[in-house]
Amino acid sequence: MAKWMKKDSFDQNFGDVGQHKILEQKKALNLRERELFSPFAVFSQDAIRRKYDLRAQEGYRQNFSLDADRILHSLAYTRYIDKTQVFSLIKNDHLTHRVLHVQLVSRIARTIGRYLGLNEDLIEAASMGHDLGHPPFGHDGERILSELTLKNGAGYFHHNLQSIDILEHIEQKGRGCNLSLQTLDAIVCHNGEVHSTSLEPVKSRTFNELDELIAQMRQTKKPDALPMTIEGCVVRASDTIAYIGRDIEDSIRLGLISRDELPASCVELLGNTNGTIVYNLVTDVITTSLNKPYIAFSDKISDALNSLKSFNYEKIYYNPSIKKHLKSVKQIYIYLFDSFLNDLNRQNRDSIIYQNFLDGLSEKYINGRSDVEIVRDFIAGMTDSFFVSLAPEHLQPSPIVV
Repeated sequence: MAKWMKKDSFDQNFGDVGQHKILEQKKALNLRERELFSPFAVFSQDAIRRKYDLRAQEGYRQNFSLDADRILHSLAYTRYIDKTQVFSLIKNDHLTHRVLHVQLVSRIARTIGRYLGLNEDLIEAASMGHDLGHPPFGHDGERILSELTLKNGAGYFHHNLQSIDILEHIEQKGRGCNLSLQTLDAIVCHNGEVHSTSLEPVKSRTFNELDELIAQMRQTKKPDALPMTIEGCVVRASDTIAYIGRDIEDSIRLGLISRDELPASCVELLGNTNGTIVYNLVTDVITTSLNKPYIAFSDKISDALNSLKSFNYEKIYYNPSIKKHLKSVKQIYIYLFDSFLNDLNRQNRDSIIYQNFLDGLSEKYINGRSDVEIVRDFIAGMTDSFFVSLAPEHLQPSPIVV
């Protein structure tokens, strides 16, 4: 028997003693945050949850680290792998998908947070969860699904609100993940499509106030709200930083644009590659926001970023050559939405919405949702390929050639 395996060297009470030691270390980590973090940061001990949580209270993981783990291990996070970022149905293995975008946001945001003395665990959790609610085919799918939910009396569909629904009401068979208020708030308010030179967190919200905000957003076509934490502001700014240059690289790879087309004024300040664009934007945010109660770009960098975003919309996001599949995608949305509503109305237990979604979900979820909301939740959670596979063959779109 090896020396390290001798029974007399093994603490018979390792479980209890080990747990005590590791909880003492958790206390030390919480105390260290008070010493090292910016006065504007959120401390892990201050996380708020809807329900008492044994793992959060008595486990050794700090609160926002626990949130990040729960998001990482969710079923919805697994489905990121087959969710559109910008480009759909194009045969190219090097295009950005939603799973990579989320990782890029997390990495960029954590870098900013580290240099500003903020809570990186909260930043990571919000970054990982911010796009869970994206439906098949990205923002195009979001607009189509929103038309259907609005028409059928369930308000507008917004992917950030769907992310919250997934994490609070669908995951864990309808029990939800019991995430902290700060993490959920940052996910709700991550709107990276809206350009902002400066982002200053609003006063702290309660869960009731967050619920009221979400209800208001469902009735608003283009809602926008600032996060309650400076970490949430970092995630929101990082969302833009993560996609702006990456989408340019993907577009150049596909031949949609050339590097020479980038606006000269933007190139002068930001560079003409994703790497330099990210580096210059992150550097500017850190420099401008250091020791401030807000997250901001300098004026000149903000103007350059806004101009580059306008360029992307004109040359990439609205480019008709990558929208050839949209007619078919919309037809599939309408077909599936109507079919599933009909199945629920007739209580067709053989339908895939029962077998692949409702089976095993809590009574609380089923009884608390209208049929339209159940259909919305099922479709929104689908991957691109699963969504297409459910359509009749004549509706399935062909791969795009660019």
